[in-house]
Amino acid sequence: MNPELLTAWLLIGLLTGWVAGVMMKDGGRGRIWDLLLGLIGSSAAIGLYWLVAPGTGKIAMAVVAFVGAALVIVAQRKVWYGHA
Repeated sequence: MNPELLTAWLLIGLLTGWVAGVMMKDGGRGRIWDLLLGLIGSSAAIGLYWLVAPGTGKIAMAVVAFVGAALVIVAQRKVWYGHA
């Protein structure tokens, strides 16, 4: 993985966490927690995706990073409910 892709999925994870914090008001634990969950979700999704399909395009990796981050944030809202 080159530095460009690494930067892209880190930014996508942070952006997804930020958007989730803005859009999903109830059940969050704060903006920083949403950012952290976005990073964790995008990292895990990209890591798994990289094992299955290494060397794929940037668009596919961006979509996978976004979906992974969103899934982790939604799971947090459903399982570990809290108020910011």
